[in-house]
Amino acid sequence: MGTKLTPVAFDIETSGFETDAVVTAVGFALPLGCRVMINTDQRPADRAALETTLGDRFDITLKLSCHRTEQELLKSLTEFATDSLTPKEYLLVAYNGERFRSGFDLPFLRTRYTLQDAAWPFIDVSYADLMPIFQHRFNTQLDDEPAADLEGVYETIVGNELTAVDPFEDSNQAVEAFEDGAFEALLRHNIADILRTNALAAVGEQYCGKSEFDVKSLTPTVSDSTVFRSSAHESVRHIF
Repeated sequence: MGTKLTPVAFDIETSGFETDAVVTAVGFALPLGCRVMINTDQRPADRAALETTLGDRFDITLKLSCHRTEQELLKSLTEFATDSLTPKEYLLVAYNGERFRSGFDLPFLRTRYTLQDAAWPFIDVSYADLMPIFQHRFNTQLDDEPAADLEGVYETIVGNELTAVDPFEDSNQAVEAFEDGAFEALLRHNIADILRTNALAAVGEQYCGKSEFDVKSLTPTVSDSTVFRSSAHESVRHIF
């Protein structure tokens, strides 16, 4: 990393792990506060009350938006990335968001954006995954095996401050919360995760060299989805 990039922690929640599952929440931890979006799936939600309650609970500045569909949420995510991420010297970071031959958040988003025929949101945005750093550059050994998940690594390296405010012990509970319309619990989990990720990014910066952050660009080869779609359709037309 030549220019000093400021980490912005990122995490998504979903309705499952299959290709037809949808994005239910997206959260970012920025230097001045958190930006979170939730898909209510056509159900009512008191945005102002949720924003105030969650901001107070975590003692953060929070901007929350509620969207009735995944399509609306993804559109909002794209607008946020364009307005708030691309113009800044930010480094998007996640824990197991996307690694070599693995990861969850970014591959899941790529599939959902593709199926929605929507343009990829992260243009001129750099990314680094924190999981390899804490797997290989820190000792996270607990009893018989090292802590591997975000919660375990955070508790081992940082502490358990966020454990009490996260209502879930595993990702399946986030799926159930979305199904039940338990939006406050779902958002508490998402915010806890982005704050955990943000704390680990700060530790990584403090104790690891720049080369340990395997930074890559998220800009696609073709950044205009309309060009991509028309080119793909034209290729199919010529084939047949």
